[in-house]
Amino acid sequence: MGGGIKPAAWRQPRVGLWAAVSVLALGFLVALEIAARRYGVPGPLTSQAREVIFAPRSGTVLYAGMALVMVVLSWRRRFIAVGAAIGIDCVFWLVRRAVGAEMMFGNGALWVTLACAVIAVTRRTGRDRALLLKGVGLALLLVTGRKTGYTWLLITSKTRPTVLDQYVATADHALGNPSWVAGRIVEATGTVGFRVLEFVYIQLAVMAVAVALYQLRNVAVERRFPRHHLVRTFLVIGLLGPGIYMLFPVVGPIFAFGGDGGHWAVADLWPDTPPPVGTPRPVLFDGITPRNCMPSLHTAWATAIFIHSRRGPRALRYAGVFWLIATLGATLGFGYHYGADIIAGVVFTITIEAALRSLDRGWDRSGIQLAVYGAGVFVALLASYRCLSLEMATYPWVFGPLLILAMSSVAYGFVRTTKQWERVAASVHVPEPRGERKPELV
Repeated sequence: MGGGIKPAAWRQPRVGLWAAVSVLALGFLVALEIAARRYGVPGPLTSQAREVIFAPRSGTVLYAGMALVMVVLSWRRRFIAVGAAIGIDCVFWLVRRAVGAEMMFGNGALWVTLACAVIAVTRRTGRDRALLLKGVGLALLLVTGRKTGYTWLLITSKTRPTVLDQYVATADHALGNPSWVAGRIVEATGTVGFRVLEFVYIQLAVMAVAVALYQLRNVAVERRFPRHHLVRTFLVIGLLGPGIYMLFPVVGPIFAFGGDGGHWAVADLWPDTPPPVGTPRPVLFDGITPRNCMPSLHTAWATAIFIHSRRGPRALRYAGVFWLIATLGATLGFGYHYGADIIAGVVFTITIEAALRSLDRGWDRSGIQLAVYGAGVFVALLASYRCLSLEMATYPWVFGPLLILAMSSVAYGFVRTTKQWERVAASVHVPEPRGERKPELV
């Protein structure tokens, strides 16, 4: 009596919620599959199914997914899983070499992940089955999410014939045209600087898995996942971000103002000469280049890695800082994003992270205020880029600090609110159920 909600009272609603989310996710994937077929390319489901036999697009992602499954296994079974994955990949490598097919690793990791799903259904029961299926689900969501992203990018290029790069480039004058500055710096660093930034940019999932594995390191012992972890934030960012691309299509400075845009480019200016200030307008662009700049999801994911690495050991915290800085340098220095994209990406991630943490601990006034404020700032940023870009370029000393202040205010609100939540949690002592350990707060 009065001792809180019993597990049985909330378990059924949670099961129903996860079932509803699963149905919606499957419907979403089917819709993307149909949309991709309309443009003559395989969708996310077909692409993922092909990788059971054919060369994967990214073996690193498949092994990262398998690593998420292994957090629920004992050490003995982990060694067996890794050995089986490597052995299967060796067989595929020999066959592909013999027939002259495309060489790539990763099939073994996907086979092991699928085998774990079969074992969970046929050989496990109760909590063990649920735990293993959850690990498999996270792995498949990670790898399928990447396929979903590719399909989304195709849809943006086919359904958004015009882009808003002139608006964002004009607004970027308020920030000092950081992409042009970073582009020249990357050129000055030569091959070494380029290769380092390229590795960080391409292998963002490697750092994400490192942080996620640290957060999930006790799952096999505690027999349950922590209430919140990095993978959840990653998946929500990947789900919501492409929808913003459809509302605010932007291709990036190296395409709209650089040589990579070909004859579609407004001018060949990047990174030597910032674009002149003028009245911006939508620009017709090709049907191939993804409109995937606003917000910068690479920045969003790197920000999520930074936030979640704060609870790790010193090496992980330093790596999180390095990955965030290097990702910012790559996104700007390679001409893929504007400074305005970066600010929007940071606000986007902090808002999602605040909402997810509020959802886990129970919505209260502080959580609602933080989520609503972050969402309001994000919408205000997009609206200002679209409607006030010329004024922003005309008065950079006014709007530049305002943009930085808006982003900083969301970050400050997040830090202040989460610290308040931690103090409240530390002051409340709830007896742990006998024989169970309390899950680690992330």
